[in-house]
Amino acid sequence: MSDPDVQPVSYDVADGIATVRLRRPDAMNSLTLETKVALRDALHAAAADSAVRCVVLTGSGRAFCVGQDLQEHVAWLGGDEELGGATTVVDHYNPIVTAIATMPKPVIAAVNGIAAGAGSSMAFAADFRVLGRSAGFNTAFAAIAFSCDTGASWTLPRLIGHARATDLLMRPRTVGADEALSLGLATSVVDDEQLDAAVAELARELADGPTLAYGAIKRVLVHSASHDLASSLEQEGQKMAITGASSDHRVAVEAFLAKQKPVFTGR
Repeated sequence: MSDPDVQPVSYDVADGIATVRLRRPDAMNSLTLETKVALRDALHAAAADSAVRCVVLTGSGRAFCVGQDLQEHVAWLGGDEELGGATTVVDHYNPIVTAIATMPKPVIAAVNGIAAGAGSSMAFAADFRVLGRSAGFNTAFAAIAFSCDTGASWTLPRLIGHARATDLLMRPRTVGADEALSLGLATSVVDDEQLDAAVAELARELADGPTLAYGAIKRVLVHSASHDLASSLEQEGQKMAITGASSDHRVAVEAFLAKQKPVFTGR
């Protein structure tokens, strides 16, 4: 039984790093209506906060996130309209994945355990996926006669190709951490006890980096995925003009010439 006094999602900011943590370990961080709203709002807060220069999304306990809470979903199927099942993709899952994929700062999915359904989709949308060795991915949707959501149709083929994405979506199975690394689903895999340290090191590197440039890189990558070369070159030119006029660019060039390490401010 979940503790009613424990919020389903925590949001903490320290030294430029925002940590968004799902906190329903007894339910493997499955997504109730309350959890989805809290997660969406925490991600929007991280995206809007100029003091945040890197975001870590993770779970608690033995799972990262196993997607929709099916007990709540069954209640909605039984007629409880207040659970919002009919509009949850539009109201919750789409805004969640859009925030992850488009916020102008890096997002790390610290995958501490199984990521299934929408949980796997959220990880696929992150810029970096660091997995503990006992973690894994399972798209899960087709196993309960669902299509797919939370951006899996867009992110998964771009990570591993159309054919492999089709296989994993139509024939869901658990892809362990080492296989995920070989397929391109994981950025890195570490022993479980090293996960927190590895994520902290990467988050620190990114938070100390040129945030404006990172955001521009994210935007041009998204743009080029659905535009031709000419349009992508135009988009690159626009972002190069913006980053070229930044304080971070000037600092980096001056530090390079002086053979010093630049100190970025994200502006």
